[in-house]
Amino acid sequence: MLQRDYLLEILIRFIETLTRALKRAVEQNDLSGCREAERAVADLLELDPETAMVLAPASLVQMMELSNVGSAVASYVGYTLDRVADIYEDGGDEATAELRRAQAEAVADAYGCDLMDVPDELDELDRELFG
Repeated sequence: MLQRDYLLEILIRFIETLTRALKRAVEQNDLSGCREAERAVADLLELDPETAMVLAPASLVQMMELSNVGSAVASYVGYTLDRVADIYEDGGDEATAELRRAQAEAVADAYGCDLMDVPDELDELDRELFG
């Protein structure tokens, strides 16, 4: 019960940070929002942001498997990396977009997530920014 409450609190903070970051990235065309979203993913996985975002897709999945929350947060991680890839792609940063997309797909494959399924808590934001 305590671990579930802890995870819920972490997810609430993650969603708040992600909402702010994606809005800044999309509405203000400010790529610092992407970096903030990437930091939020790293924090969610209890990884160093600089290290986490340069990991090969399989290595990122491996690090998730070693964490205590990997399976519980996989859909949020996959969603975030996929949307950030879209933003980088729109901004012309193909190399970063490719890495983020590959990371998202690796997470989705490893945890049985569908990247087309938006987490419920992010549905309204997704429709607003990407719909």
